[in-house]
Amino acid sequence: MKFLFSLIIVLLTMSMNAQDLVYKPRNPAFGGDTFNYQWLASSAESQNKFKETSSATTAKTDLEKFADQLNSQLLNQISRSLYTQQFGSQGLSAGSYTFGSLSVEIYPSSGGLTVDILDTTTGEQTQVIIPN
Repeated sequence: MKFLFSLIIVLLTMSMNAQDLVYKPRNPAFGGDTFNYQWLASSAESQNKFKETSSATTAKTDLEKFADQLNSQLLNQISRSLYTQQFGSQGLSAGSYTFGSLSVEIYPSSGGLTVDILDTTTGEQTQVIIPN
């Protein structure tokens, strides 16, 4: 009985064939078939929950462009006036300044003139280094 059982196992193992497992990527960006690109792109697009808004694509009229330019020039003049009023004609100098909710600290450093800007309402901070 043991002999018959051993013989069956030996015959079964001889008749079994194995094959190599080979990975083939689907994405063409990683070496897959280039014909899969369209299928992958359409699959990704169908799962995309974010849609473009078409309101930004409308062209501005000449009157709207003129109004935007005029608005920009007025804001530029106001900012120059505030800059001259705060810093004078010699420009930026070391010190601490406050503009509404913005706290600005200017000091010299090894890289040049450093300007630290802190928004006191949100806590956001920005550092600008002006090289010499």
